[in-house]
Amino acid sequence: MKNLFNGIYNNKRVLLTGHTGFKGSWLLLWLQQMGANVQGYALAPDTEPAHIKLLELFNENSVGNIVHPQEIKDVFQTFQPEIVFHLAAQPLVRYSYQNPVETFQANVMGTVNVLEAARLTSSVKAIVNITTDKVYENFEWVWPYKETDRLGGHDPYSTSKACAELVHESYRKSFFKKAGVLSATARAGNVIGGGDWAPDRLIPDIIRASTTKQTTEIRNPDSVRPWQHVLDPLSGYLLLGMHLLQGNTSLEGSWNFGPDIKDCISVRQVLNEMNNCWGSIVWKDISAGDKVHEANLLRLDCSKALHVLGWQPVWDVLTAIDATASWYKSFYQAGNIISLQQLEQYVADAEIKNINWTV
Repeated sequence: MKNLFNGIYNNKRVLLTGHTGFKGSWLLLWLQQMGANVQGYALAPDTEPAHIKLLELFNENSVGNIVHPQEIKDVFQTFQPEIVFHLAAQPLVRYSYQNPVETFQANVMGTVNVLEAARLTSSVKAIVNITTDKVYENFEWVWPYKETDRLGGHDPYSTSKACAELVHESYRKSFFKKAGVLSATARAGNVIGGGDWAPDRLIPDIIRASTTKQTTEIRNPDSVRPWQHVLDPLSGYLLLGMHLLQGNTSLEGSWNFGPDIKDCISVRQVLNEMNNCWGSIVWKDISAGDKVHEANLLRLDCSKALHVLGWQPVWDVLTAIDATASWYKSFYQAGNIISLQQLEQYVADAEIKNINWTV
């Protein structure tokens, strides 16, 4: 696996913020399998179980909070990273309604702190800043959003991540361009996969309810989302990071890494497929009593990533759901963690599809 992405991550010093989260822990696993020297920086895992602990990759010395500027500066100065993947964030929409100040502090000022630390560290050559598909001003139309579409946000989470995009662009133009540091932002869809136990996420909610023989409460069964397995956007982040490290200045800016349009399906369809893969799922529609605004329709246009980077999803939505259900089945029925096996299968499937991560 060390030869993936032109072998560029082998022995590379990589700073990964948010490595204790669901997406970050999968990226940490992949980077380590490619021989990278990874320094994580994030809050301690906030769920039990936690994917990073199950992988036996959690290190107490990597715990920290990006809202503390001096702490993150010290990490940069000590580790001297060559590339930064910034994933640390308050990632939940509904939580942001309850805790807007915390959300803006983490997602806006936290991003400022990370970028400022990078600005002051001469070893940094590339930055991939992870935001979200929800940075777009959502008009609830059928057309997928392109990177050039207007940023916006209704809820504090979405707005904070749109602000993080603006912060990044300011640092890119004001500081990084002059210093020769290449940077970009990446916007993914609704990621699924094994090892996620975060609240207010569809499949974790299903798994929790099913394993405790309870009914899953579904807020918006007919909402359409760009569902994708977590490894798909991660391959996009790694491909983008590879190009930035190689000095390709034309690839700065923002990028969508979402599923094919046909894989943007409703919550109801995900429930039906999970029922096929996992077993009997009991759920009820509580949308009539839910008053918090959440988008009903969201799709991403990823043609830029396809035509410029050569990136494309490896697993379609049905494969992604099946892989996710298989991960949880293995964990709950046999106590096995199959993350590495699934990563290896994903890489093998990419090869079968002739997907090239080195161009």
